[in-house]
Amino acid sequence: MKELSEFVKVRRKAVNLTQKEFAERAGVALTVVRKIEQGKTNLNMDKVNLVLSMFGHTLTAVPFKEFKNRDNTDDQ
Repeated sequence: MKELSEFVKVRRKAVNLTQKEFAERAGVALTVVRKIEQGKTNLNMDKVNLVLSMFGHTLTAVPFKEFKNRDNTDDQ
């Protein structure tokens, strides 16, 4: 989650917004922005996507099968 937290923090600061201002513009609670920037792992994906949409990005779920297949190919 560090990449996500750093991405959001750096981008938010680049547009010169406080966490509160950014949260208001993104349409999420201030606690959502704080949790993301602190690297918390139990985040609501819809809320994360609202934040990321401010920068033209979104996250998508990766099916478990893809993780399982990647683990098997990494060992070879």
